[in-house]
Amino acid sequence: MRFKLSMSPFSAILRSQKRWKRSLEKAMPKFRFVEPSKTAKTPKPRIPRSGLVPVQAFGSNPGRLTMLEYAPPKRRDPPTLVVVLHGCLQTARQFDQGSGWSQMARDKGFVLVYPEQRKENNQNLCFNWFRPSMVAHDRGELMSIRQMIDHAIDRHGIDRGRVFIQGLSAGGAMANALLVTYPHLFAAGQVVGALPYGAARDAMTALSVMKSGSKRSRGEWGDLARGAARDGAENLPCVSIWQGRADRVVVPANADALLAQWLDLHGLEDAAGALETRSEGKVVVWRDAAGKPVIEYRLIEGLDHGLPVTVKRTGSTRQPYMLEGAIGAPQEFYETFIRPR
Repeated sequence: MRFKLSMSPFSAILRSQKRWKRSLEKAMPKFRFVEPSKTAKTPKPRIPRSGLVPVQAFGSNPGRLTMLEYAPPKRRDPPTLVVVLHGCLQTARQFDQGSGWSQMARDKGFVLVYPEQRKENNQNLCFNWFRPSMVAHDRGELMSIRQMIDHAIDRHGIDRGRVFIQGLSAGGAMANALLVTYPHLFAAGQVVGALPYGAARDAMTALSVMKSGSKRSRGEWGDLARGAARDGAENLPCVSIWQGRADRVVVPANADALLAQWLDLHGLEDAAGALETRSEGKVVVWRDAAGKPVIEYRLIEGLDHGLPVTVKRTGSTRQPYMLEGAIGAPQEFYETFIRPR
């Protein structure tokens, strides 16, 4: 299986921004993006008739984010909401087109919400997961996304036990921040190529942790998460952690820390996970007494930094930040955690 990438989460702070741009420019030639053939006639992209549409007045929006949503013409019971957070250097529409989420939402009958970053907040369009003011309880970007979710639940009559979230890279770190801060709000989350809650406190430490990881004990990671959820939670969300062994932007040590954070929150021992070997690599699954997957850890051989997606069908546009292969993270998330049983 071949995967290639291009993503890099960082901030708009001027001094750090210049350093990051120089690093990005040096790294760019190493990455090969998937682009349509210049010789072959490129078919026009098929865009769902409804598409992603902006939603105004969803709340006070302290993080100054944009809300987009997709509501399929026919919805199925139970009413379900999936929240998707793009990575750096991406827009919501680009991510949606490359991942296939809206097409799946149309086929399966669930509602999508896409929070979108603005350049005024971050020049690289990264969610500011490393800024404490942006991921604090009921503050900043975290609160804006929470308001989008509440607005969509009320507007579309969503079952509050059927809210799911996926995020990539900076979007994955923000998704994880939402999962630990509002654990009662989500049934499950998928975090791809990202970092644990509390891994950094500013742009410089974010870059350092991305490249080298952060040395904390399992209990320390768990305590950081518990401190974020002020009211605690009796029912914690299920979590699927995806990481590429070849990731050169967010190293695998960060996925290990993510796993440690969630094992500590759920009170699960490392040895309780069952190891499975699949075509895309090793998968370790922790299950509850009923056999339901609670934590899933996928460490994929040959996968660099990005979202694993299946090869696109004729008529769709390929996006450069999607890693094409035989497995798709959105489809796997749906089948394992979202699909009604």
